[in-house]
Amino acid sequence: MSSENEAEDRIVWDVVVVGAGPAGASAARAAAEGGRRVLLLEKAELPRYKTCGGGILGPSRDALPPGFELPLMDRVHAVTFAHNGRLARTRRSKRMLFGLVNRPEFDQRLAEAAVKAGAELRTGVTVSRVEQHGPAVPDRRTVAVVLAGGETVLARAVVGADGSASRIGAHVGVRLDQVDLGLEAEIPVPPEVAADWRGRVLIDWGPLPGSYGWVFPKGDVLTVGVISARGEGAATKQYLEDFIGRLGLAGFEPAISSGHLTRCRTDDSPLSRGRVLVCGDAAGLLEPWTREGISFALRSGRLAGQWAVRIAESADAVDARRQALNYTFAIKSGLGVEMGVGRRMLAIFSRRPRLLHTTLVGFRPAWVAFTQVTRGSTTLAGLVRTHPLARRAMSALDRRPEDQETSDESGERAGS
Repeated sequence: MSSENEAEDRIVWDVVVVGAGPAGASAARAAAEGGRRVLLLEKAELPRYKTCGGGILGPSRDALPPGFELPLMDRVHAVTFAHNGRLARTRRSKRMLFGLVNRPEFDQRLAEAAVKAGAELRTGVTVSRVEQHGPAVPDRRTVAVVLAGGETVLARAVVGADGSASRIGAHVGVRLDQVDLGLEAEIPVPPEVAADWRGRVLIDWGPLPGSYGWVFPKGDVLTVGVISARGEGAATKQYLEDFIGRLGLAGFEPAISSGHLTRCRTDDSPLSRGRVLVCGDAAGLLEPWTREGISFALRSGRLAGQWAVRIAESADAVDARRQALNYTFAIKSGLGVEMGVGRRMLAIFSRRPRLLHTTLVGFRPAWVAFTQVTRGSTTLAGLVRTHPLARRAMSALDRRPEDQETSDESGERAGS
């Protein structure tokens, strides 16, 4: 009898969010803005490092809290495109294309925005599992979040935003069809080197199918990274070493060297189970071609927080299921469509990187489209849907047989 009374006296949160990255912080803020009791759990102490270029595109900016001040390290007005270190060309824009942030500071500010909206933040907390049935669950309207130390937290709805190796995603049954390995180095450089990169990024289409590298300047530090399909670990590492070497940066000691796996969901992968939703990396939501994930995290997190509130208010399993299906529809009709176009772009790029490079640097409408996507005035999916030329070009490229690209030994060196 005493145990039943203890269960009745325990706090039951409206929404518990697991993971305080961009997706989790956005979900917690969205849920808390409605006046609900929201708990945001994070296993690390903030601020914490995350392997990420830190590019803030238009869709990311538009999904930020009202009045949110971006901690920009640089404003990008120029992009140097190269094909495996050759054929480099720089395109410039009078208007800012996108901004660059350090993820530790950016993520911490997003978590602070969630707290300001009314969420409670607990750091240094690892979630072992969630349970929707069993002795830890007092009733059918409640989810038990079991922590590593044995503590159990109760909630009416749970949002999993605990990254690409998500335990909440495993509970939901998230399925993945694309896994990539990103390697990155944070390289402090002298003022004269930093000045050469200020306001300009490099995008280098790489030697491995679907791979590319980047240089993002952040004050006196250059974020240098590469990404390619998992399973090519040694070749990806060599690509990064070669990339850094030909940029003339091999003599500078990285302050941080890190790696990270990115994962894309299958089209039919679930986004919910019972009263549990997933968003961001935990749901496998990111752009398949560029592997850009911040905007997908912010947008899916906001939707997850809004729908988690409705699930928390559901009186029975039928209504909770209905709300979860509505969340799934909202994700698939927006971000899911963008991912579909991204998959097609990745397939084209993997076969014909040279063609893509030539188009971007030599065909002005392609550059204009690039600027529109980065600024957020449209998306890849929007371009294909509304521009007949883009639609015809993608359809034609979809039908092309796979080609073996021949390397062109002439051209400029990247970053020169």
